[in-house]
Amino acid sequence: MNLLSQGSCILTRDFSKIKMASHIVGYPRMGPKRELKFALESFWDGKSSAEELQKVAADLRSSIWKQMADAGIKYIPSNTFSYYDQVLDTTAMLGAVPARYNWKGGEIGFDTYFSMARGNASVPAMEMTKWFDTNYHFIVPELGPDVKFSYASHKAVSEYKEAKSLGVDTVPVLVGPVTYLLLSKPAKGVEKTFPLLSLLDKILPIYKEVIAELKAAGASWIQFDESTLVMDLESHQLGAFTKAYAELESSLSGLNVLVETYFADVPADAFKTLTALKGVTAFGFDLVRGTKTLDLIKSGLPSGKYLFAGVVDGRNIWANDLDASLITLHSLEGIVGKDKLVVSTSSSLLHTAVDLVNEPKLDTEIKSWLAFAAQKVVEVNALAKALAGQKDAAFFSANAAAQASRKNSPRVNNEAVQKAAAALKGSDHRRATNVSARLDAQQKKLNLPILPTTTIGSFPQTIELRRVRREYKAKKISEEEYVKAIKEEINKVVKLQEELDIDVLVHGEPERNDMVEYFGEQLSGFAFTANGWVQSYGSRCVKPPIIYGDVSRPNPMTVFWSTAAQSMTKRPMKGMLTGPVTILNWSFVRNDQPRFETCYQIALAIKDEVEDLEKAGINVIQIDEAALREGLPLRKAEHAFYLDWAVHSFRITNVGVQDTTQIHTHMCYSNFNDIIHSIIDMDADVITIENSRSDEKLLSVFREGVKYGAGIGPGVYDIHSPRIPSTEEIADRINKMLAVLETNILWVNPDCGLKTRKYTEVKPALQNMVAAAKLLRTELASAK
Repeated sequence: MNLLSQGSCILTRDFSKIKMASHIVGYPRMGPKRELKFALESFWDGKSSAEELQKVAADLRSSIWKQMADAGIKYIPSNTFSYYDQVLDTTAMLGAVPARYNWKGGEIGFDTYFSMARGNASVPAMEMTKWFDTNYHFIVPELGPDVKFSYASHKAVSEYKEAKSLGVDTVPVLVGPVTYLLLSKPAKGVEKTFPLLSLLDKILPIYKEVIAELKAAGASWIQFDESTLVMDLESHQLGAFTKAYAELESSLSGLNVLVETYFADVPADAFKTLTALKGVTAFGFDLVRGTKTLDLIKSGLPSGKYLFAGVVDGRNIWANDLDASLITLHSLEGIVGKDKLVVSTSSSLLHTAVDLVNEPKLDTEIKSWLAFAAQKVVEVNALAKALAGQKDAAFFSANAAAQASRKNSPRVNNEAVQKAAAALKGSDHRRATNVSARLDAQQKKLNLPILPTTTIGSFPQTIELRRVRREYKAKKISEEEYVKAIKEEINKVVKLQEELDIDVLVHGEPERNDMVEYFGEQLSGFAFTANGWVQSYGSRCVKPPIIYGDVSRPNPMTVFWSTAAQSMTKRPMKGMLTGPVTILNWSFVRNDQPRFETCYQIALAIKDEVEDLEKAGINVIQIDEAALREGLPLRKAEHAFYLDWAVHSFRITNVGVQDTTQIHTHMCYSNFNDIIHSIIDMDADVITIENSRSDEKLLSVFREGVKYGAGIGPGVYDIHSPRIPSTEEIADRINKMLAVLETNILWVNPDCGLKTRKYTEVKPALQNMVAAAKLLRTELASAK
């Protein structure tokens, strides 16, 4: 990994030994070739030792720290590396291990840590949900009045010392105490109204211990990520920040303290609270997604404080407009002073790909428009140099040329697509018949039993299957050989589902490495990387496509495989598509037009595919919107606008199908309760939705009286854990669902797709799922 490498239009720079006022909030952990992913999976499979995993991790950390130092970054983060996620790391630091993991105290090791993240043979994992409005996930802490907190992971201190031994002085990063509590949930058996902030007095002593050890180790700066400050907080929640930092003030004495925020504007009341915190030296703001914060800074930043200005986008991959950023920085310099202004990324670079040097085959022109994490580090330092009067004219000139190239490229704009999308605004695109009548028509055609069983789409991605796709891409096997191999895999998946007696089948998606990448490769306006991997959770990495221009569908994308699969069975076979909002939210999206305009373009492309599937005889079509909730803005005032165009985009995709064509959608790993009415407004015939890992939180909305008339399949078991649920456990979950949902609309399915699991886990789990459905059918029939 060469941190200083650049795209074709941006020059290589040597900033060694120059330490300008520059800061990186955080950096990708997986490595340029996903070294950590493979090390984790090898360890989980028992093929390598803990020592081998730790060696890979140490090598990655060392490489990142040294190369940031060589790039001239002054404030280099430590403790941003994680084996799973930083919130779980904080749970470990605080010793907040749920009792079911049978932890006996002492330093938390891998067994307990990964059991919390992934579950084990006897107990399920903790809930996993989205990190704010990103595709990154975190493990939700489970807290209550009886939790015995203790200092149980010294990771923050050990990593600081590790960097120092390499000659790199870092800024240790901790999830702030208030943000940690606000992201937590009451543990099972604890009243849902339990005030989590009441635990502040119990966790602050541990933060004090960590701070004391960091000070003793020689740390001069410490960073607290208090990212919840960008959300709509009540006065008592804001008061918790005031209380926490007042309590920590004496412990922090002698340290420079940075409180970092990101992902949105900081509201005025939160800004006032933040800038009045005791013991805090510096404030970090996202000035890419939080442009309104600039006005607050100009009118009210306390004198003598450092401003860490997040002008380089930590969440997208477009090259920074250096000239525009420099203008912003000069205006801020006039407010806080030259010696108090630090150039920073807007958020952690965890959300971007690692390095453009790993993309030799990427289109040269498009590559010149991009900056991955390594290039963003260089941008940060180039801006810091320019502020210090050492502007690199050639570097800025190359950047300006790339900006102009992108703006004027004919590849970006397609007039016909723009006109078609603009014409959508005259209708709300609803199917003509209500869902109840459609379900009746579909049942007559499909003839499904009550509590019909299905899966979400993907089946295990075996080593052999990955080899076939890899060899086909490398042109080592012919198209004929590839099609034959994929059809054989589909037939195997179909036969397995028939043997298990599943009612509505899927083809298993063997032709797809990723649910978004597959579609993007076949749509115009998308570009793809070879190694642009981004961590989603744990070892799970995704390779987001890059939407650089207007989007359209030149040819059918899934019809061939769906019709081939349907020909192998008499049971209904789902056509499997990714919805427009999910494609949008799981891509690196162009930033030169509103996101909703791009989403409408994608919706029209998916609409064409839906109608072609229907013409080809596919009667059940699933349009996944796994990421619809993820894109919800962090501020409530912006929710309605987003949900309006996002839900509208979904309806566009299927407005033209017949009543007898059943439209499914799927959502996972977010909190859906607050958008349930928008989910109903999507007007899908059936929705399958994550439920089991979140401790059946979804069911509470139905207990509270929300009426849902379409088909619904709350997940009956967690597929992100290797644990196999029993028939009795699944039947118990279904009974809980039947207590709040009508029998004739309930479906039985896993939480999510099965691609990350092994067949040795999938077969018995699905066998138990089908057995549970049949058991309940028998009981319901006998009760009549």
